[in-house]
Amino acid sequence: MRRNLYFFPWLLLVVGCATTLPPPQALPSLFPADALVTQRAVLTVHGQQFTLNGYLALSAAWGKRLIVTENFGAVLADVLVKRDGAVHVMRSGRAFRPAWIRRNVAADMERVLAEASPVMLVRRGYTLEVRTVETKPGPQPPELFDETRKATP
Repeated sequence: MRRNLYFFPWLLLVVGCATTLPPPQALPSLFPADALVTQRAVLTVHGQQFTLNGYLALSAAWGKRLIVTENFGAVLADVLVKRDGAVHVMRSGRAFRPAWIRRNVAADMERVLAEASPVMLVRRGYTLEVRTVETKPGPQPPELFDETRKATP
């Protein structure tokens, strides 16, 4: 009997490892499929607040490109999410590392697109409040979504 108790957890581990999770799917968007969206955000980290501007280009054919700037225009993050879900960090500023942009900014962008403005995201280590200022429907230039064209400083 005791031998069976030790076997059961191993069986769960093996069976659990054999299953695969479905790939994460993008959340449905409340914005037009093709648009340029201007957003304002407040990022709170360890009690300090930072105001940010976001410029989000949406293209049904190419994907999403988000450029996050500080108030004086310096780029903090520039991320491209292709239609297939591939995330490309086009440029990173001193405040955000590329790995953090890839992991957090891209995921937060999907959440903001799926919820009505204002959106409050509470994450481990930070809080982000995003408000949509303006949405300009219309096609976006395909050059914005070319991951081989790096942004110029």
